[in-house]
Amino acid sequence: MRFLSHLMVLLVALVHFWFMALEMLLWNHPVGQRIFEMTPEYAASSAVLAANQGLYNGFLAVGLLWGLLAGRRDLKVFFLACIIVAGVYGGLTAKMTILYVQALPAFIALLLVAFVRAPTRRSTL
Repeated sequence: MRFLSHLMVLLVALVHFWFMALEMLLWNHPVGQRIFEMTPEYAASSAVLAANQGLYNGFLAVGLLWGLLAGRRDLKVFFLACIIVAGVYGGLTAKMTILYVQALPAFIALLLVAFVRAPTRRSTL
């Protein structure tokens, strides 16, 4: 169960690095325009906002990696909760698919993190 928890958190982090790349690097590229269903004109006029959004997604991904590498459950819970809130908000206000692509995987990862027990320490006395 611990491996599955780590794997899901890593997957959510990688997805957010992908979002960062899409929003910061590929926004004006045909790939980004196709994924976000926008015209070249709209992409050009919103590129600065998208890059800012991408930076936030990068911070979320780094936070999850920090939690994984440091073995910090509290960090994983915090960053997954942030992603869930952002995903629900995006799903309700922008596009419903955000709910499934962003919030749902983070929610599954959060459940897995919540159900993994912390390793118990043996008493040496």
